[in-house]
Amino acid sequence: MIDEFCPQFTPGGEVLYVGDADKKWAHFERERLAELAVTVNQHGKMPDLVVYLPDRDWLVLMEAASSHGPVDAKRHGELSVLFEDASPGLVYISCFPDRREMRKYLHRIAWETDVWCADDPTHLIHFDGERFLGPYE
Repeated sequence: MIDEFCPQFTPGGEVLYVGDADKKWAHFERERLAELAVTVNQHGKMPDLVVYLPDRDWLVLMEAASSHGPVDAKRHGELSVLFEDASPGLVYISCFPDRREMRKYLHRIAWETDVWCADDPTHLIHFDGERFLGPYE
């Protein structure tokens, strides 16, 4: 996600959080997140990757869907609450290794989110709404 997605879709972005199943807080820029009005509780269910795009004032919240599932309606709600005070707009991305893996979860992916598949790294799949790769008000 960092090596393939970020250069393509979030160039110039600041990686503020990286977590995984083994080391939940592998990289955590607490002070920078606080500057963006994000207060993270250690018990909060952080996404796998948080990238800030200063030129657009967006926080891109990314889930490695093959390990934890996609941004479905429940997860969208959890992340909305966790980042409810954030000053930047929120963008939700479910990341899969390939479309075959995505098909397993297709029925669960939340509307107004985006999907990225690593085997086709220059493309996004947008799930409805009037915006493409952008926050909703």
